[in-house]
Amino acid sequence: MSVPLQSRIFDLLKVQCRIFSQTFNPQRLRTGNRVLRQRLRGPSVAAYYPRRVATIKDLQKLYKGFDEEMETWDDDEEDRLEHLLLAKQRGKGAPKKKRTAEESKKMKGKKRPAVAPAVPKELKF
Repeated sequence: MSVPLQSRIFDLLKVQCRIFSQTFNPQRLRTGNRVLRQRLRGPSVAAYYPRRVATIKDLQKLYKGFDEEMETWDDDEEDRLEHLLLAKQRGKGAPKKKRTAEESKKMKGKKRPAVAPAVPKELKF
């Protein structure tokens, strides 16, 4: 009794794949092994970006209860807060947050009517 030729070939391919650390896929199905065999990209991507250095905010958090007399100054944060204050004074700041469900439902979906500025009675012609 002889074993069919195709069965012998499959057996040889299985052994060959096991020896060379390959996957046995005689039907040539798409398995994704090609992607899994590729080198990992994480370390090279992480090495591309510079390491994060400590900021003044990090130092403030770290030494928060250590010394209350120590005063730190963050120029960037002060500039940001000053810019926000100036924008708010010009009327360009962030809108007020709605505190209740009723406030948020009031103007939802409705457009505000254009209101003409009030003119004093003495200036009317």
